[in-house]
Amino acid sequence: MNDPARKVKTRYQCSECGAVTLKWTGQCADCSAWNTLSEVALEQKTSLGERFQSHGSDQAVIRKLDEVDLVKQPRMSTGSDELNRSLGGGLVSGSVILLGGDPGIGKSTLLLQVLSSLADRDHVKALYVSGEESIEQIGLRAARLGLQTADLLVLAENHLEHIFTAAHQHKPRVLVIDSIQTVFSDALQSVPGSVAQVRECAARLVRFAKQTQTTVFLVGHVTKEGALAGPRVLEHMVDTVLYFEGDGNSRYRMIRSVKNRYGAVNELGVFAMTDKGLREVSNPSAIFLTADGEPAPGTSILVTREGSRPLLVEVQALVDQTHSSQPRRVAVGLEQNRLSMLLAVLHRHAGVVTWDQDVFLNVVGGVKLTETAADLAILVAILSSLRDRPLAENLVVFGEVGLTGEIRPVQEGQERLKAAQKHGFNKAIIPAANSPKRKMGKVEIFPVRKLSQAIEALQSM
Repeated sequence: MNDPARKVKTRYQCSECGAVTLKWTGQCADCSAWNTLSEVALEQKTSLGERFQSHGSDQAVIRKLDEVDLVKQPRMSTGSDELNRSLGGGLVSGSVILLGGDPGIGKSTLLLQVLSSLADRDHVKALYVSGEESIEQIGLRAARLGLQTADLLVLAENHLEHIFTAAHQHKPRVLVIDSIQTVFSDALQSVPGSVAQVRECAARLVRFAKQTQTTVFLVGHVTKEGALAGPRVLEHMVDTVLYFEGDGNSRYRMIRSVKNRYGAVNELGVFAMTDKGLREVSNPSAIFLTADGEPAPGTSILVTREGSRPLLVEVQALVDQTHSSQPRRVAVGLEQNRLSMLLAVLHRHAGVVTWDQDVFLNVVGGVKLTETAADLAILVAILSSLRDRPLAENLVVFGEVGLTGEIRPVQEGQERLKAAQKHGFNKAIIPAANSPKRKMGKVEIFPVRKLSQAIEALQSM
């Protein structure tokens, strides 16, 4: 009699104008947009008592923000320092974390390792819900990884109402849903993975997390373009969005935080895939640099910044005579439009012509450069390849290049120089505004204000 599925009606809402209709049609009658109607659930009116029970027994209380005791809500360590870094320091009770990535990149493996560590080391009650694997398959994977599973709860289920029943019965502190695209609710008639089902199931899981103070992980599929599948509103509902990055052929994996209500965004955690699962990489700069250390034409070392971590990466450029009327501009790990813009600046303010050259750019290790501090290192690598001259040994470069050829300062210049010094680099071409006021050991600083000054500094080495 109190079946919640009977209290829910479905309608179809236009994602463009918000109009609601009783049944699905190919075209919205209000805004004339095609294929924009998706199923939504509308709760029927209930009595005040039923409405109170459905929202929990605790009535909302208005409080002053400075009266909130934050000491009682410490962050919970995942057992992985790299994952803690991506999360902003650890897990927050009641938070919802969306983890996306390509198939086979290690999402399920990482979460199974985290739950096993929480249950075995900290005796935290954790529940792993899989809608894609059976319990026997999960057990085989855990045995292959050598995980302690004595206290880990596992459920093979994709029915949302059944998942809530199990969660209310066992009351886990950490809940993993693998994956949100496989879960469905009786409130909707759509198939699992549809926009309506993903949105409705995610919304109800978010409410469950906030009401019970349970930390919820949602594993999300990605499209062939690399974006999270499902409605864009899914990323707005959750507290943290993490993306797995890295080439599937490489053993290294990176987790980047693109949204975090409880920490800084763009924090990067680095892992290595082994036969025993994902292992942390404590010094990621070492894996992104050439092992032999021999300088080669077209290679420059950049000190970039991922969140709060300075990171040394190798930028490689290949400039070759074009054999077509349209020279190629290929960038891996960098936006291609920015490469075209930098080549135009190089031509206009340094007199270096590349219109008859193919330019290929690659960031070693699968790192994606999003900050403008990489501009100067990219141009230096292109010049090195064009002239077939390797750069000076133990040289690092960073700085933003403006359209007028000026070298603009970047954030945290001192920390970048300290990271370079720590790894044995003793020469640095940096923006003049980032020059340290005191001498930094044996590091020779070449402060520049214009692109022409940077080229002169290269020639003097």
